[in-house]
Order: sequence, then structure tokens, then C-alpha cells
Amino acid sequence: MTTQLASLIIAALSTTVLLLIFWPDAGYFWRWRRGLASTKRVLMEDALKHLYDQEYNGLICTLRSLAGSLAIGGDEAASLMARLQELGLVRLHHEGFELTAEGRKEALRMIRIHRLLEKYLADETGLSETEWHKRAERLEHNMTEQAARELAAAVGNPSYDPHGDPIPTPGGKLPPKKGVPLTELEPDEVAGIIHVEDEPNAVYAQLVAEGLHPGMTIRVLEKSAQRIQLIADGEEIILAPVVAANLTVERLAKGEEIKGPFETLTALGVGEKGRVLALSHHCRGQQRRRIMDLGVIPGTVISMQMTSAGGDPTAYLIRGATIALRKSQAEMIQIERLKEAA
Repeated sequence: MTTQLASLIIAALSTTVLLLIFWPDAGYFWRWRRGLASTKRVLMEDALKHLYDQEYNGLICTLRSLAGSLAIGGDEAASLMARLQELGLVRLHHEGFELTAEGRKEALRMIRIHRLLEKYLADETGLSETEWHKRAERLEHNMTEQAARELAAAVGNPSYDPHGDPIPTPGGKLPPKKGVPLTELEPDEVAGIIHVEDEPNAVYAQLVAEGLHPGMTIRVLEKSAQRIQLIADGEEIILAPVVAANLTVERLAKGEEIKGPFETLTALGVGEKGRVLALSHHCRGQQRRRIMDLGVIPGTVISMQMTSAGGDPTAYLIRGATIALRKSQAEMIQIERLKEAA
């Protein structure tokens, strides 16, 4: 009896294990298969994006460039490209590969979703700038066309993402590439930043730490093979050429005014006044709207009334109302100090 009971228990356990593994849809085996299929789809979509990026920048996509971009081996890159050719999305071109019309359509669809997500993450969440790209990479592969349309409407159908990249239209149109790398500028040239490349992550993090962003005006002070020294918002910044190459700029006329450095609302003492010049680039989305709803817009005169016992928040007189702002909020408001007579 003991042997028979043990045999029954073992059989029951074996059956349970097999059911856990192979139960239709919910079993571990089928979930693993779905995960594998999803990974392959993600790689194919990322490959199409890489092909389009190379094309947009006037470069040839090769197995080596694909493997480097997707962080995969050469054999896997070759297998991936062969599959894309079978699907009619890619074809051989000279010493590399190019997108077919259908492949370009799919690549632009993915690029549109990615950049819309970055715009949403920048304006509607509290995520830091270095997180936008990585989070969008994780979300983009599961977004439907309908969801993309709704997202575009929610963020105001923007033309550019927060890095200055153009967002493809629903029909897949993009403006031609413009601007030059910062490394092409010579000393004393003035330019406006129109794009900040967000890869590789380490380089992008350095640019963010320096406060460089689209819309900023810079002037090159010195240039050598080892470093580029420039001035932006009144601050001198030194970049290695490999880092500076991730900034795309448009040349401006010589003599263009370089503004800054700016004081912020936190610089005011009790009774002192300042006129708002602008809100910081880092003040985005809901936070920006809340501050503007308080009447804090360029030209508004603000006076400092008093600080709390702990020093934060601080009370300011804004358009006849006393409003408490935390230091983190006041630091986002750029001002010019007004003399007492004003």
C-alpha cells in the first residue's frame, strides 16, 4: 500500500507540474514562447528604427552598426536582417542594407510613437530627463495606432520631442535634417541648440548636468582637439569633442546677444522686487502650468514678503495676492532684480 500510495503521489505531482508548464495560454511554456516572440518583435522594430536613423543621417546600415546599436552579436544581427528581408521590410543596398517602402512606413510609425512618449513623459510626469528615452523604449512596442493618436492629442499634437527631434506626422512625413554638430563651429561663432542626442546615456547625462537644452544660445570661446569651451546662459562650459558632437546647432549672426546668467526668485530679500524674464527649461508640464496659473509669466513683477520659520516655503506678492512658493519652485523663475524706485 505504501508503494502504491507513493506512486500515486508521484503521478499526481508529475501531472500537476506538466499542467503548470503546458496548460493552454497560462502555462509557463506558452508564456515563455510569447515572451520569446515579443523579444524578437522588439528587436525587429528596433532594427527598423536603426535603419531609418542611419538613412536620415546619410549613413549606411551594416551588420556591424546594427549589432552595436542593439547590443547583440554579429550572428544574431545577420539572422535578424535575414528575417526582415523575408518580410519585405529591408533589402540589400551597396555594402549595407536599406528600408523598403513598407519598412520605412513601419520605422516611422515606431519613431512617432517613441517621440510622442518622450514628449508625454517630459511634460506630464516628474521623471528626470535621463529617464525619458529609456522609459519610452519600454513602452513603445505595446502601443496601438489608436493609443498613439490619443496620446498625440493629449500632448497637443507636437512637432518636436523634448530633445529637438522632429515627430513624424501620422502620414509618416519628417522635415529634412538641418543644423550641424557643435564641433563644426569655430571660436566666436554663435549658434542656437536645436537638438540634444540622448544616446549614449553617459554622454546625454553629462549634457543634462551642464544644463544644455534645445532653444539655448551658445558662443564658442575656444576650440582644440582636446576640448571645446563655450558660454551658455552666462556660464562657461567645457566639453570633450566626443560629447559636443551630440549637440546639433544652427549658426546665428555674429554679435547675437548671449543672455544670462539669470537670477532666480530665490535671490530676492524681504521687500525686494524682481521682474519675471522666463521660466526655466526644467519647469515643464503640470508644474509649469500651475506656476503660470498663479500669474507668473514674463513681465510679472514679484516682491518677496517673508519666509517661513524653517525658511521654506517663502511668501511672495504676485499680482496682488500673497502666495507661498517652495524653494524648488522659486528656483524655476528667472528674474531681473528691480531697484527700489521701480
